[in-house]
Amino acid sequence: MVTLDLLLGFGRVGLFGFGGGPAMLPLIQEECVTRMGWISETEFLDVLAMCNALPGPIAIKFAALVGYKVGGVAGAGAALVGVAGPAVVLMGGVSAFYLRHRDHPAVSGALQGVRPVVIGMLAWVVVSLMPAGVTGVGSAAIALAAFGSLALGVHPALVIAVALGGGAAFLRG
Repeated sequence: MVTLDLLLGFGRVGLFGFGGGPAMLPLIQEECVTRMGWISETEFLDVLAMCNALPGPIAIKFAALVGYKVGGVAGAGAALVGVAGPAVVLMGGVSAFYLRHRDHPAVSGALQGVRPVVIGMLAWVVVSLMPAGVTGVGSAAIALAAFGSLALGVHPALVIAVALGGGAAFLRG
């Protein structure tokens, strides 16, 4: 049953997506591309680009789009419940625990230990998507220009808007 698969697949993303948003991308990629084959790597990049161009949490946008593609409105609903449900339930309990024990060395140590994992997961997404996203000199130049712009403090929304406009005007294909 497609809706159950979407609920469970995005439920795994929601349950194990420590770090939120971009840190969830390797999990979303694993479920949507590798494990379930709901979208291709190229479609993943297209959805990622679209999700970055729209406001709101990236995992929610991914769930809505992939869920709708695979199972219509019911699929989108199942994917959204799957990705958001674990966070809603866990944050209720974890918030109370964290606020009570945030100064305990084990709690701060656990959080310090997982931060580099989130960075490593983000780096993996970049490395694994590079062959499909950077296909030539032109796209490499765009990627480097975006990276440089962000490093110089240009607001990400402006970088995205310029890329959308430039792509619409010059990269028709």
